[in-house]
Amino acid sequence: MDYEAFFSGHLTRLRDEGRYRVFAELERIVGAFPRARLHSDGAAPRDVTVWCSNDYLAMGQHPVVIEAMTAAIGAQGSGAGGTRNISGTNTLHVALERELAALHGKQAALVFTSGYVANETTLQTLGAMLPGCEIYSDAFNHASMIAGIRHSGAVRRIFRHNDVAHLGELLAAADPARPKIVAFESVYSMDGDVSPIGEICDVAHRHGALAYLDEVHAVGMYGARGAGVAERDGVLGKVDIVQGTLAKAFGVVGGYIASSEATVDFVRSCGAGFIFSTSMPPAIAAAALASVRHVSAHPELRARQQERAATLKRRLAAAGLPVMSSATHIVPVSVGDAALCKQASDLLLDRHAIYVQPINYPTVPRGTERLRLTPTPLHSDDDMTRLVAALQDVWQTLDLGLRAAAEQGSLGRRVAAE
Repeated sequence: MDYEAFFSGHLTRLRDEGRYRVFAELERIVGAFPRARLHSDGAAPRDVTVWCSNDYLAMGQHPVVIEAMTAAIGAQGSGAGGTRNISGTNTLHVALERELAALHGKQAALVFTSGYVANETTLQTLGAMLPGCEIYSDAFNHASMIAGIRHSGAVRRIFRHNDVAHLGELLAAADPARPKIVAFESVYSMDGDVSPIGEICDVAHRHGALAYLDEVHAVGMYGARGAGVAERDGVLGKVDIVQGTLAKAFGVVGGYIASSEATVDFVRSCGAGFIFSTSMPPAIAAAALASVRHVSAHPELRARQQERAATLKRRLAAAGLPVMSSATHIVPVSVGDAALCKQASDLLLDRHAIYVQPINYPTVPRGTERLRLTPTPLHSDDDMTRLVAALQDVWQTLDLGLRAAAEQGSLGRRVAAE
């Protein structure tokens, strides 16, 4: 087989479809977020405004986090020294896990190198080792959950997105004696919609299933202490296993699960993705610990971020731009074509120094391509004014069409209500 020709041909098809991903080389600037420096071959670096970061609360550059990381590097060095089982369990890992368990009201927590690894390892381990396990997965679940379920070898059943009735029908048809897991998310990151956590947990428990909730786009962002949508909705106690990330609202890197002591110890003892991975560096754990504590104690960060998101939705709608319905901090703007979505992203960067990555298939279904905006507490009104004007210019250049006045008013009222 001509391997090089195969690889090149596939890449050519991606380019022809407008789905080939080009990485922008950004240099983050401490104290200047959401500004960053864009580096391009053959050109001088230039400042851009970032509108698509998952550092939702700008904690990645917060002095509390930076100081904690710097102090830990000075005290303990860089690496962790090995896997957790051999030489890599650190006092800071233990402290971070205790903090995360307390945040979610669970007995124990376990830290992984990423949220992807946390999902894949936990679902794979549970699905493979629970005898005859069936896993019920929301149709819109993240790739990491899908990978874990597939690799587990467990029977997989897909229920329609956020459809509690359909989930109930599937569970009712199952053997009551078989172990079952219902896996779903709280905030779905591409549309910004929210699941009915309490109802899903109730249906799961009614049929003897564990409720496994991915809160990666919600931890830090919702609830009195930032424990996520389950805390906000008063249903933390109904969730059997919660999975979260340290890489988004907490601004660092890593993932985790929180659950009962036995569940966490089972995954710790049997999960290959945990056992055979070098552990998180102590400095990362220190930064994450400082961030979790700070975010939990400062609800005003969440309030400011929600205000920024609501304001941006209203301004986009008022400008006739096709902002998609979203009940969360995520603000998607519909394009509906992969090539045009890439062109819109390129024009925003080249003409207006605004960085927003295109969201194309397979991240979203074909025909639903969009720009995904994530306002933070540090995006100003002036930043929004420039963004809206830039989007209008790009929409006109690409002949994407702006909404009519009557449609604008209707959309604006709906977005404001959300």
